[in-house]
Amino acid sequence: MNKGRLPDGSIVAIYREIMSAALALEDNLTVAYLGPEGTWTHQAAIKKFGHSIAYSSQPNFSEVFDQVARRRAHYGVVPIENSTEGAVSHTLDLFVDSHLQICAQILLRIDHCLLSSIDRAEIKTLYSHPQVFGQCRNWILRNFPDADLVEVSSTTKAAQLAHENTASGAAALGGKLAAELNGLDVIEESIQDRATNTTRFLVIGEKTCPATGNDRTSILFSIHDRPGSLVSALKAFDKLNVNMSKIESRPSKQRDWEYIFYVDLAGHCTDKPVADALLELEKHCSLVKIFGSYPDTQE
Repeated sequence: MNKGRLPDGSIVAIYREIMSAALALEDNLTVAYLGPEGTWTHQAAIKKFGHSIAYSSQPNFSEVFDQVARRRAHYGVVPIENSTEGAVSHTLDLFVDSHLQICAQILLRIDHCLLSSIDRAEIKTLYSHPQVFGQCRNWILRNFPDADLVEVSSTTKAAQLAHENTASGAAALGGKLAAELNGLDVIEESIQDRATNTTRFLVIGEKTCPATGNDRTSILFSIHDRPGSLVSALKAFDKLNVNMSKIESRPSKQRDWEYIFYVDLAGHCTDKPVADALLELEKHCSLVKIFGSYPDTQE
């Protein structure tokens, strides 16, 4: 029993690192993530797997999927949605042609900061990832309405460019770790528009997880091109009392104005209500694909 000697968060962190060291010894575990080192995706991976395993930095989400598919990495970590900006559409698109399954989710609180090596009054250009600009939109309008916004592939890349272009009045929006890795100062903390800004990440691998009793199932489906198809498809879940916690639509990229729907369901794909709902759904769809069932953790 802890008896209050250490905070619960510290106990969790210690246990995570013990498990990380054990996994590294037994399995030579490798996890691919969107790099470079210090990105939010990297930090999410560390939150899940600890510091002791091997990490493989990748230049884009496609390469994360490819590394796992080719078994050069055991797992991959990719962002799927943000509480402010919504779905990460490129990740959704990659699932369409991939055989990989979702093994777990990671919720990471995102605290963006203004990073630079110069005085605030000298800043003329802000570098960051497009999602970060969206999450800090109102703060930027209030504080740097005339600054040039330059979109880059990651917050770590933004910090690198801010360091390299200091003389031109450069700054970055990103996390404290990106500042530390690139020799920048944290000029202002917690600049995101919503204090509770959180990103949900997915762990992808070759197999999905067994049922735990508190699970989420992610699927996609494409409907037949006839009137009422979407309503009929959605009734499959209502009929069997299966809750949909999320639905997103994306262009199919096969035919104009044809869409694929991404849905998160409460429950495991082996639970009878979910399994029956999926069978009913197939009657109204040209395609139904299960991405995986995994624990519906909230931390």
